[in-house]
Amino acid sequence: MKTARKLNAVLVTGGSGFIGSNFIRLLFDVPDFTGIIINIGASAQRGKAENLAGIQSQYGGSRYFFEQGSILDASFLKSVFSKYTIDTVVHFAAESHVDRSIQGPRAVMETNVLGTMTLLEAARYAACDAWQEKTGSQDNPVLFHYVSTDEVYGACENSEGSFTEKSAYNPRSPYAASKAASDHLVMAYHHTYGLPVTVSNCSNNYGPRQFPEKFIPIMIYNMLEGKPLPVYGNGKNIRNWIHVDDHNRALLLILQHGVPGEKYNIGGDTEIENIALLQKLIAITAAKTGQKEGDIAERITYVQDRPGNNLRSTVDSTKIKQELGWKPIIDFDDGLNQTVDWYIDHRDWMNRVKKGGG
Repeated sequence: MKTARKLNAVLVTGGSGFIGSNFIRLLFDVPDFTGIIINIGASAQRGKAENLAGIQSQYGGSRYFFEQGSILDASFLKSVFSKYTIDTVVHFAAESHVDRSIQGPRAVMETNVLGTMTLLEAARYAACDAWQEKTGSQDNPVLFHYVSTDEVYGACENSEGSFTEKSAYNPRSPYAASKAASDHLVMAYHHTYGLPVTVSNCSNNYGPRQFPEKFIPIMIYNMLEGKPLPVYGNGKNIRNWIHVDDHNRALLLILQHGVPGEKYNIGGDTEIENIALLQKLIAITAAKTGQKEGDIAERITYVQDRPGNNLRSTVDSTKIKQELGWKPIIDFDDGLNQTVDWYIDHRDWMNRVKKGGG
């Protein structure tokens, strides 16, 4: 493998959120990373700010900088690129909740599509003009990485196949459509303007600091609070799960060794039905809290499946495994145990963000 691309000034959008905050923590733990991280976000909400509290106290003002503003604000983005000599963009920021995208698609499209285009424009200017003015270099050094989802591919048509990087797009929700559109925008900026870009399409993430509206954290939260456990349809929907740390290790490899203009699927080694996953979570949570599994299981309620919900969704990660040497290393059961521990230990955090603090 060629020498790793050096990361000197990394701009992270949505770095206070679930995957982004874990990525920033991972990057600061890399011994060879001696650069700075600029995290931009629309607000410094209390719950999200807590996600990086230790980072702020250790690196704030020297190697970590938070810039408050919207990715829809072109003048704000230009000012950030002018302030720092950014060489890497990792774009996490997105409206990612499928149900909310169904209820209000306009906000999702504005953030996920127009926001991505505005950020691409800022990066294109910085890569082509601003960088050359600052450094005199004629290179195009600003790598733009877009963090996307396997939902752009739609539903697997059979029980065996997995989506590859060459699979056709078939989004089935406004959220998935917004991410698919942004995938195409990012690649268009590469082919049209020469902007170095990479794209990753990842399966379902789990782990610490995930907002308690997604499946795993909301189920843990509701178990702890004695609330119903709502499951879509008959609970037979199948998803591929990956721990957020395994995902972020893959992203780091792409930043260091990925080929501009290429996309990489990132998936875990575990496919499981939602109801089977819930049963695992019930067993783990009961053991850790002293509740009875049967008492928790009695609170399972089956609700109408959402429109366009994929029965099965999974990706083939062969490309990133073979070309970049990545593989998931966190055992699913171990990861679930660690995740339940984190949410039990941070029950106050969950209560705050559920009430609007995050």
